[in-house]
This record gives sequence, C-alpha cells and structure tokens, in this order.
Amino acid sequence: MEQENKIKEIINQLKPFLVNDGGDIEFIKYEDGVVFVRMLGACCGCPHRNETMKGGVLAALQAEMPEIKDIINVEL
Repeated sequence: MEQENKIKEIINQLKPFLVNDGGDIEFIKYEDGVVFVRMLGACCGCPHRNETMKGGVLAALQAEMPEIKDIINVEL
C-alpha cells in the first residue's frame, strides 16, 4: 500500500503537464513491479502517448522507485 501511495504521489506531480496538453492519467494498480495506468483525454489518441508513458512517466517513477520494471496503459 505504501508503494501505491508513492506511485500516486509521483503521478499526481506529473498530471499538470498532461492536463496542460489536454490529457490526463489515472492510476489503476501496481502489481509485480508493473504500474497499470489509463491515459485519458487527448492522451488517448495521441501518437506520442507511449513515449510519454515510457520516457516520461516511467522514467519519473523509476527515478524514485527503481524496483518498478514497466508501465502499461489499460485501454477502456
């Protein structure tokens, strides 16, 4: 539970950048070193969403929590 709270905290710090571009991100769950999120708004159809997830969100998470192995977008 402590890990999930830390993940949510980091994601909340990144949200303003996504919202500024018309998108958003929602934490779904953390399981076996993998963070599951849902990209929302403009992020849904954006061709750069994987770059944003892997290069931005995952990198930020791993900087604080090196045990995180991957991030997966859960489509609606």
